Amino acid sequence: MNAPLAPARPTRISLAVRDSSTMLRRNLLHARRYPSLTLNLLLTPIMLLLLFVYIFGDAMSAGIGGGGADRSAYIAYVVPGLLLMTIGSTVVGTAVSVSNDMTEGIIARFRTMAIHRPSVLVGHVVGSVLQCVMSVVLVGAVAVAIGFRSTDATALEWLAAFGLLVLFALAFTWIAVGMGLISPNAEAASNNALPLILLPLLSSAFTPVDSMPGWFQPVAEYQPFTPAIETLRGLLLGSEIGHNGWLALAWCLALTVLGYFWSTSKFNADPK
Repeated sequence: MNAPLAPARPTRISLAVRDSSTMLRRNLLHARRYPSLTLNLLLTPIMLLLLFVYIFGDAMSAGIGGGGADRSAYIAYVVPGLLLMTIGSTVVGTAVSVSNDMTEGIIARFRTMAIHRPSVLVGHVVGSVLQCVMSVVLVGAVAVAIGFRSTDATALEWLAAFGLLVLFALAFTWIAVGMGLISPNAEAASNNALPLILLPLLSSAFTPVDSMPGWFQPVAEYQPFTPAIETLRGLLLGSEIGHNGWLALAWCLALTVLGYFWSTSKFNADPK
């Protein structure tokens, strides 16, 4: 009789997928059990949306358009920036979560287990991107409820806008993971990730770059949020995109590569 065949050993790729899926479920369970951090970070763009539309909307629209006050026009202008700001706010929670894992000893436990080591970071990244998508959908729903409309965008343009938001979330999630890894505690991680919330305020999210003081315009123009915001406006509202589309993709690619190598090098370094 022929000897029974030995069961096939799982491949390296299948092990990586299995372990990454396990880590993803772990991080999603943490987010579900402790939603307060995500909700607190999500409230920032929603409150800014309501504040700028209902308190400053008429004045801001008159200043931008050079004509009469038109709150609906300012809603259309400000929503793309706030969608990207939502991503910056959400990934702050990722930095805090990674820092908690590093300081509470669970990472040391994972290092002793026979698991695919990068899966720990992959679980954080994929979970954060999913949270970013859900947060963007929620803020977008609030924007639609108060009057935002994009009637001229085609299905392809909507798909491109969604793809840009996902790429942006991926890029900044890897940066946030690196910030969490270098932080000694959760409070420091939150502080280190604060620029991800502040940068949109220094971009074209709320007012055009050419309306800013001349000395400040380079700060607003040469940063990742402004080209991404202008690209999103072009896709959803039909405004001119120009070179901003390529700049936005270049920023996403550069930040993803930088964040990935920074995070993995810090994670794989021997603990002190």
